[in-house]
Amino acid sequence: AHGQMAAGELDDRMNAFYDGKFDVLLATTIVESGLDIPTANTMVVHRADMFGLAQLYQIRGRVGRSKARAYAYLTTKPRAKLTATAEKRLRVLGSLDTLGAGFTLASQDLDIRGAGNLLGEEQSGQMRDVGFELYQSMLEEAIAKIKAGELEGLAASDDQWAPQINLGVPVLIPEKYVPDLDVRLGLYRRLSSLETKVELEGFAAELIDRFGKLPKEVNTLLLVVRIKGECKKAHIARLDTGPKGATIQFHNDKYPNPAGLVDFITDQRGLAKVKDNKIIVRRDWKKTKDRVQGAFAVARDLAAKAKTAEKA
Repeated sequence: AHGQMAAGELDDRMNAFYDGKFDVLLATTIVESGLDIPTANTMVVHRADMFGLAQLYQIRGRVGRSKARAYAYLTTKPRAKLTATAEKRLRVLGSLDTLGAGFTLASQDLDIRGAGNLLGEEQSGQMRDVGFELYQSMLEEAIAKIKAGELEGLAASDDQWAPQINLGVPVLIPEKYVPDLDVRLGLYRRLSSLETKVELEGFAAELIDRFGKLPKEVNTLLLVVRIKGECKKAHIARLDTGPKGATIQFHNDKYPNPAGLVDFITDQRGLAKVKDNKIIVRRDWKKTKDRVQGAFAVARDLAAKAKTAEKA
């Protein structure tokens, strides 16, 4: 059974298996959800290391749907070394054998795959673990405003935007540094509410006191949070960086200090230009450290010039 079969043929094949006209069904992942065949008690999954955790959980649930004891065999390529992520997925799946396992699976899947963009409104990007917490915070705030009858104001407010930042570098609290998932998520939740340099320094000091020296990924994460703050001040809606520089797009394509923006571009001495309402800054940022620090410097400079306009 597979998705390329004609609907009638697929229906006949599945009904025949359901009625016990044959004992073995060879199928693709088309069977992963929506099927209830009480007599199915054994499943063999070929190359289980190629599937996602949630997908394997759904597939495994196709057997054992009656009183008969069921078995699911997850096979991998013989003598092949599994990736760390694949091995972790299979290990987690093997531990999910109790009621309420669905919530545990969601938490573990979040931990393995990551939850999306820490610094943007959309759930996409390079960040792991963090996007869910920020989304939850924004959702709670939106629900509170809707309940208070402020729906129209919520839609019209110009402050309800967040910079989207893509640096193409690992930004996370590693599992080796903070092993407990709940503790990591709690730290991410707290981090999402920090704004000032003093607050971030205090947060870093607490991490060092509790877990030891900060790994490189955490140092990068803290600096990225500062970049987010500077982007907000500079009205930068999107900041993308790569080995050759950065692309900057302002919120509503507007910058508070046009004259200051001209000065900024002039100061780059030919290494910055305007194209399609975006600022393109050329740099040599082959090293991750240079890219993150360079992005912070650019955002900080534009934030300073934007602040000058507000004072005037």
